[in-house]
Amino acid sequence: MRSLLAIAVAALIALPAAAHEYTLGALKIAHPYSRAMPPMAPTTGAFFAISNNGKTADKLLGASSPLAASVELHSHQNDNGVMRMRQIEGGIAVPAGATVTLAPGGLHVMLLGVKQQPHAGDKFPLTLKFDKAGEINVEVKVEDGGAMPMQHDGMKMPQ
Repeated sequence: MRSLLAIAVAALIALPAAAHEYTLGALKIAHPYSRAMPPMAPTTGAFFAISNNGKTADKLLGASSPLAASVELHSHQNDNGVMRMRQIEGGIAVPAGATVTLAPGGLHVMLLGVKQQPHAGDKFPLTLKFDKAGEINVEVKVEDGGAMPMQHDGMKMPQ
């Protein structure tokens, strides 16, 4: 019984080390990650959760990374049964006391013109720019979750 308790305590202690989080004022950015990319893919997405623990709303205005020629905020929208990516103009609202999740198939950070495809286990820098909180540098972990084909404005991106 003691060994089971010791294992459980060790697992709980290891959890914060496995998860990576960043704090910027009242904002917490949790687990920035990307999926491994297929060879020659020109784009990839970055995903994470933003929790606003403050009393004032903020907004993710944009991002940048040396990995890509440009970085945009995107959403997926159902267009007559076809899911399409669209650039978000004006940023992503992060209401006070709320968590906004950027995830595959939803809101995400899109890296365009990727200079070198990251592989599972790699990491790359991403700077997030918020309206009120300012900028924060995060490290995006590349996970082996199976790269998914991307569509942008109805055009299937090469895999």
